[in-house]
Amino acid sequence: MGSGVDRHDTLAAPVGRWLAGQGVHLLTGGGGGVMEAVSEAFAQVPERRGLVLGVLKGFPSEDGRVTVATPNRWVEMPIRTHLPLSGAQGSDPQSRNHINVLTADLVVVLPGGAGTRSEAELALRYARPVVALVGPDGWPADWPAVPVATTFDEFVRLAGPLLDRLT
Repeated sequence: MGSGVDRHDTLAAPVGRWLAGQGVHLLTGGGGGVMEAVSEAFAQVPERRGLVLGVLKGFPSEDGRVTVATPNRWVEMPIRTHLPLSGAQGSDPQSRNHINVLTADLVVVLPGGAGTRSEAELALRYARPVVALVGPDGWPADWPAVPVATTFDEFVRLAGPLLDRLT
């Protein structure tokens, strides 16, 4: 979970490669920014076992049709929804963030804005395992209290045992 605009490659790429090496699937919102950066890094790991899944926003029209957001090029399994909201409205029932958080075995939070904050809040609400990797900028003081790593090594020390419990 993270910015839909800024890639934060120095944080997202190592996470994507590490997750691919763990034999898990990667689930994101399927868009740009961090979602694309982590998906690209994950997809480029040779002989990985998992797939890149993208839960996509959808925009219903009055005639009942839904226009679905285009996934980034690394998404191998798009999951199309009718849910249009994100950002500051990320905890609204019409946001795909609920699907992302409830489906994830481990919620990884990378730098982002209001939508990312709502995903961290939802992870706590739904009692999902969650770890943030935020780098040197740190975790905003008014964001939810989740385990926070500022380095990749620290992230692995926090996230590794959570994944081990799942296998």
